[in-house]
Amino acid sequence: MWRIIRYSIGVTFFVALFGVGIYLYGVYTEVQSEIESVKRHKMDVTTQIFDTKGRLIANLFNEHYRLYTKFEEIPPRIIEILLAVEDTLFFEHMGINPDAISRAIVKNVKNLKYSEGGSTLTQQVVKNIALSPERTLKRKIKEAMFAVILEQNMSKEDILEIYLNYIFLGHGYYGVRTAALGYFHKNLDELTLKEMCMLMGLPKAPDTYDPSKNLQHSLGRANNILDRLKDIGWITQEEYEAAIVEIPYVYNDKSLTQNVAPYAVDEVVRQLTPIYPDLKTGGYKIYLTIDLDYQNIAQEALRYGYNNINERLLEQYPRTFIREELDSEGLIYAKPKESETNKYGELNGAMVVTESQSGKILALVGGVDYKKSVFNRATQAKRQFGSSIKPFIYLVAFDRGYSPAWQVMDAPRKFDNTNENTQSNQEEDVWKPKNVGAYGGLITLREALRKSANLATLNLVQQVGFDIIYRGIKDFEFPYVPNDMSIVLGSLSLSPLEAAKFYSVFSNYGTMITPRLVDSIVNVQGETYTFPITTREYTQPQQAFLVTDILRDVVNRGTGVRARVANLEIAGKTGTSNQNIDGWFCGYSPSIQTIIWYGRDNNTPIGPVETGGIVAAPVNAYFFNKLLKIEPGLKRRFDVPNGIMKKTFADGEYLYTNISKLPPTTPSVTNVEEDLLF
Repeated sequence: MWRIIRYSIGVTFFVALFGVGIYLYGVYTEVQSEIESVKRHKMDVTTQIFDTKGRLIANLFNEHYRLYTKFEEIPPRIIEILLAVEDTLFFEHMGINPDAISRAIVKNVKNLKYSEGGSTLTQQVVKNIALSPERTLKRKIKEAMFAVILEQNMSKEDILEIYLNYIFLGHGYYGVRTAALGYFHKNLDELTLKEMCMLMGLPKAPDTYDPSKNLQHSLGRANNILDRLKDIGWITQEEYEAAIVEIPYVYNDKSLTQNVAPYAVDEVVRQLTPIYPDLKTGGYKIYLTIDLDYQNIAQEALRYGYNNINERLLEQYPRTFIREELDSEGLIYAKPKESETNKYGELNGAMVVTESQSGKILALVGGVDYKKSVFNRATQAKRQFGSSIKPFIYLVAFDRGYSPAWQVMDAPRKFDNTNENTQSNQEEDVWKPKNVGAYGGLITLREALRKSANLATLNLVQQVGFDIIYRGIKDFEFPYVPNDMSIVLGSLSLSPLEAAKFYSVFSNYGTMITPRLVDSIVNVQGETYTFPITTREYTQPQQAFLVTDILRDVVNRGTGVRARVANLEIAGKTGTSNQNIDGWFCGYSPSIQTIIWYGRDNNTPIGPVETGGIVAAPVNAYFFNKLLKIEPGLKRRFDVPNGIMKKTFADGEYLYTNISKLPPTTPSVTNVEEDLLF
């Protein structure tokens, strides 16, 4: 009988042992198939956007705000503190620590509950990345086996790199570099011993020890870590005494995105997401052409113009508008009274600043207050261009032999709106455009553009030939160009960013340059991609300068006079669409171009007398006056291209070229002198 019992026990033991072996083999097989998931694990890494001077503009991420750092970039002291707190024998064990596990088992049995895990850092990496959070025997066995096999496949340094980048350290910060920059605004190599201890105390309970919320808890935890470091001899008494009394300054950043140019960032995301689907998780460094100094001044200037408009409306039309209180941004709101709400919508604006010769977008502001409206009017709003189109019409004429000294009639007239195959005498088929100011009679093209004379420009188009002007405007590649005379008064629509592209024909001396916002992108491997410059030559430099010379006069004594800046040459053109619905100023200094627009989002009038010269031109002056304070070396005078000639008559100087020659009959017969300009 005893023999049978012993035999049965033996068989049961071997069956159980075999079963355990089969079970462990199954777990081992699972682990082997999953080990690559840890080795190749790609954690989400935040993309950062910088301005042209390397200053942070914004962080882009989906769920996890994480800035990755290589192991060799992590100070050895941080590694020492981490091991002292979490896994002192990390560099000695094989992935699991039997002593720690034994202590944990004894403690858990003694307390009759799960109170200590005994996991190594390797096991924590495995648990966080590859396993479910459930607390079962199978998972613990799998975790231990996984850790042992992982250490056979990865170096200790690689495991530490994963751990220190993966861990959550409170306040939305993932990874030690992220937390260092977030809590202390320091790089890892700038941290003090106390700050390092505060960071390495966070993994145990990130919310409890978050120093921005519970500073005393965080300091207490750090002091305990300092005691541990001193006890095991990893810091000196002097280091301990200096660190134990230190109370670091902790920042409480409420916005993890740190976005200081939201409209520009939105445009970056729009442009790059189709090219980089992992834009917010791939850890890219995106360097923009934006200069935060210019951006801040542009934002301020746009708000300045916005407030001026509203102050004017409140003062001049108190029966129509009422004042709303200033908001946190210092904006003034002129709210239409209830009886007028159908006539006036929400006022807003946009501004684009570019470097004329490179096309770099130095500032992009899509509205006066991003928190109130994220709609990017600089890139998305398509608004009628008004008289801002006129310089292009005159350039087409100049390239076909006309020059600023040619004359045209500026007088009232009617235009038949029917086409040549339609007979109609109806009154509605007759168009009667008007000038904003007085009619000038027979005037030069220079005077016509300076005064933005509608009738003179319409007569010029008929004189040159509508088809020639139409094809010339189409050749600039404006978006949809109406095939009728309304284009002369700017009936076509475009965004401020598109306007910046087209006006570069003048600011860049005949070569259109596509504005670019992104300068370069660096991926996590350190590879850099730079974005090419796109240009197209439309006319010769001297031809474009004929227009620039007149546009200088527009600013000096024409419709753009409010855009003037002392000791700085500015050329530009105002634009106002029908009923003052859109107000533009498109201008440029010898090196910087500005496009400024105001309007109401529902295409209702800005105000009874709010033209482009009144609402937008002053913003240009404000911007450049502020800019000159930080950029006193800004180029002040335009270069005059070779091939420009000048003839002086009794009524002034007129430029001409070998293409744009003087007319057969001059504006005034008094011939004074002729010079070549270089």
